[in-house]
Amino acid sequence: MKLNFLSAGRLRMKKSIYIPGADRSEMIDLPVSSALIRHRQGNVLFDTGCHPSVVDHAEERWGPLAKVMKPIMGAGDMLLPSLACTGLGPEDIDVVVNSHFHTDHCGCNQFFTKATILAHAREIEAAKASGAENAGYLQADWDTGQPIEAVNGEKDLFGDAGVVLVPLPGHTPGLLGALVSLDRDGQFLLASDAISVRQSLDTDVAPRNTWNVEALLKSFEEVRRIERSGATVICGHDDLQWQSLRKGNEGYE
Repeated sequence: MKLNFLSAGRLRMKKSIYIPGADRSEMIDLPVSSALIRHRQGNVLFDTGCHPSVVDHAEERWGPLAKVMKPIMGAGDMLLPSLACTGLGPEDIDVVVNSHFHTDHCGCNQFFTKATILAHAREIEAAKASGAENAGYLQADWDTGQPIEAVNGEKDLFGDAGVVLVPLPGHTPGLLGALVSLDRDGQFLLASDAISVRQSLDTDVAPRNTWNVEALLKSFEEVRRIERSGATVICGHDDLQWQSLRKGNEGYE
């Protein structure tokens, strides 16, 4: 089994959303990523990043959200060119796991027409709720025609403990992480926005864009438990960590 981290966009937001005490005028640059998991039973993408159109037309795609999170990437920083570097195309992906349905995590779903989409049942419910668009759920991103399989609780994707989906609610009602166990490089917990930036976990402070603080702090505890067992925690948007990872076709096994 192989794991590849792929660029899927880049955003600029107010630093105070993530770092308490930061000046309201201070900004922070956030990588947007996807992870390709190549398992003998199928190819899996964990999150699909931002839609390509937001490179030049963010307000048309995102509306008011484009003012809160400003795209600062070029076309080459998006998911499809990143995936192509691994030798695969959208037609080669069997499963897309959306950690959650915010627009920067499912924006390229539409291109994976042969894939089944997996998301937590509570996330599907939240995305369908009245007023969901105001909470960052854009139907054009997550509801793109493929079958969507609802996940309830922990799910061993292939039945061999290689890829285990782990509920980590708090940022959103149904956020999922993925624990990937590799033969050579060990375990990686793809934590998505359960841990957007490492400082949140280290200081036990929830970011301002948290749906339920109590639930998120419990998810922090679960992440720490998994980390103590030896897993490397991959944060959703931590630029310092992102710079340290092998990316593109240079992956982990």
